[in-house]
Amino acid sequence: MSKHRRRIPQGAPSAPAPKAASHRPTGRKQAPPLPASPHAAGGQHGCFAIIAPGLEPLALAEAVSLGLPASLAEGGGGIEWRGDLTSVLRANLGLRIASRVVVRVAQFEATSFAELEREARRIAWGRVIPAGSTVRFRVTCKKSRLYHSDAVAQRIADAIVRALPGTRVEGASGRAGEDDEETTGDAGQLLIVRMFHDQCTVSADSSGDLLHRRGYRQAATRAPMRETIAAALLAASGWDGVAPLVDPLCGSGTIPIEAALRARGIAPGSERHFAVERWAGLSAAAAARVRVAMASDARASAPGLIAGSDRDAGAVASAMANAARAGVAADLTLTEGAISALSLPAGPPGWVVSNPPYGVRVGDADRVRDLWARLGSVLRARGRGWHVALLSPDPALERQLGLATTVSATTMNGGLPVRLIVGTVS
Repeated sequence: MSKHRRRIPQGAPSAPAPKAASHRPTGRKQAPPLPASPHAAGGQHGCFAIIAPGLEPLALAEAVSLGLPASLAEGGGGIEWRGDLTSVLRANLGLRIASRVVVRVAQFEATSFAELEREARRIAWGRVIPAGSTVRFRVTCKKSRLYHSDAVAQRIADAIVRALPGTRVEGASGRAGEDDEETTGDAGQLLIVRMFHDQCTVSADSSGDLLHRRGYRQAATRAPMRETIAAALLAASGWDGVAPLVDPLCGSGTIPIEAALRARGIAPGSERHFAVERWAGLSAAAAARVRVAMASDARASAPGLIAGSDRDAGAVASAMANAARAGVAADLTLTEGAISALSLPAGPPGWVVSNPPYGVRVGDADRVRDLWARLGSVLRARGRGWHVALLSPDPALERQLGLATTVSATTMNGGLPVRLIVGTVS
């Protein structure tokens, strides 16, 4: 979208309701707009962390451990709290399972474009949009008189350019899956606009890049799992961060690296920056204090063994390179080896946490079934008493293990439904 007003495409709704609709009561109670006061770090804001479906309870537990006054969002999809901008930065830095964190900017009723334009001009855009920056939109319209997402974005974009001359505006998208959008750090400020039952909610993305982009995984194997899913699997496993942890199918090392970050108390976002740090209401000094406080909780090394292995030498090399970038290479033991060569350390039982390949992903169903059966056989022979947590797409593959497991959570990984299964080898 250009920063100048575009014509609404032919066939798009001209949408203003009859003139009187803007001046006569509509029969519905109008939702009060959120305050347009400055976003001072000490002010309270509606905050929302977007979570992959099914992982919300796991994310809530870690949010509470960070000191965030969070609760499960009504209707699912994330967790929410009221807090200042330092809490928003803390969430971005410390949440391991969340996809992104957004801040509610405004909420109001709009049954016509005239109402939408009027309310959009009341928003203090300079609080979340740095001068001279680019603005991107994600707009969804459901069960509302204003149902054309591009036209809604156009009206809001006009209000922004009017308030902040020189702001560049990109086009709008009607896709709903904003948490799946891949961006780069200089892609500009994302605004998420939702029209639902004539209520318009405007949120500003405080994260920038999606939160799974920790910055360490530049070397990846085929079908890698997202860092956020690895973190969720570790949380679901019940691992205490001290007992031995082994991933016998580590690929590019995502699970062992996330385990080391967790065991050492290193914030997953400590090596990157976030959109909220460019907002007018969060000073550089306040942001630095948050970062220093969170870094002070980190340990110098992991307290227990964290190991990974893979039969592919290239995968092990990638895992080593990624671990070095994450600053946890010294905390990991990474080796080349097949499942049949798996050696679990003597002593008290630990955890096997892994993301075994599955047929849809690698395209060889018979080989994958054999691999799952072999993994179960090795664990039964050498891992009595060990805890197991695996990512599984299919109960049929789980049966190949020959282990008693339960489903801790269900979610999506790479567009596929998956189950986080846990159990103990008996």
